[in-house]
Amino acid sequence: MQEKDGKYIFGVVKVGDKGQIVIPRDARKKYDIKPGDSLMLLGDDKGMAIIKTEVFESLISQVMEGITK
Repeated sequence: MQEKDGKYIFGVVKVGDKGQIVIPRDARKKYDIKPGDSLMLLGDDKGMAIIKTEVFESLISQVMEGITK
């Protein structure tokens, strides 16, 4: 794992026949990803991002609270 200014490179992963990837151990440890966790895949025309569903839901809740105030 390489880190610079809060940005990380965890290495290269390959997509398997079923479209699956293995999240590198260092990334799982850094982001506390455990078997059975739910992840959300986000993307745009430039690429993709993976975020734990619970983190995404928390962010959305904070945004919604700010809108309703």
